[in-house]
Amino acid sequence: MEIQLLGCVEARARSGDKLPLPHGTKLLLAALAWTPGAFVADETLIERVWQERRPQHPRDALYIQATRLRKALRADGQLTEGFELIRKRGGYVLAIDERCVDTARFRALVREAQQEARAGDTETALGRYARALELWRGEPLSDVRTAWAESTRVTLRREHREALVGSTELYLRVGRHEECLPQLHWLAEMHPFDEKVTGLLMLALHRGGRQADALDSFQLLRLRMIDLLGCEPGPELRSLHERILARDPRLRLGSAYATPV
Repeated sequence: MEIQLLGCVEARARSGDKLPLPHGTKLLLAALAWTPGAFVADETLIERVWQERRPQHPRDALYIQATRLRKALRADGQLTEGFELIRKRGGYVLAIDERCVDTARFRALVREAQQEARAGDTETALGRYARALELWRGEPLSDVRTAWAESTRVTLRREHREALVGSTELYLRVGRHEECLPQLHWLAEMHPFDEKVTGLLMLALHRGGRQADALDSFQLLRLRMIDLLGCEPGPELRSLHERILARDPRLRLGSAYATPV
């Protein structure tokens, strides 16, 4: 069985068929799958599933949803091998291999990519980053509109950004600056005040022979910061700007200088 949180919340059988889940049951699945294999207290689950409109008897309602979840995941006689929803005193455990949950798999692949990068195996690290990022199918928990889901989305968006930045730094390390430009432009649009992202974009553009575009990226950020934040970019980004102006040869591939900030 596969559980998807990076997009609409879904459960899929081994065959790939999507299993039908009522909305309340889907909320419970998401609340449990966020920490697969871990005990989650009743109060925590109730808060995640019914934050605003708590039922009159929340524990009874939770028991009903848990029963429905078990039945839904065994619909049409499809046995969900390796899955068990266990009731323990005061809460539940979704006993499932964490690799069956896309968020857990994403995090594991990112950790492995970071380890490979530290060990100097850049190509293997890039492959792991690519596999991690391919798991994203849209806005996380996009069909769940609760305060808990929004908080979870904030966490996952940050981790997604960090994975994109990490993979971009590796692309630049091995001279594949053209490949990461679309990713960098998207990141710069989504995070308009992020100096590290702007620095990486400037470096990629400069290495691609687009010095004017690299300088324009700096000026755009600088004007935006002055107008809206009342401050200038930090010293590291200003230094990178000056080095691009001077066509510093150390910014070329193969120099000791790898990334700007």
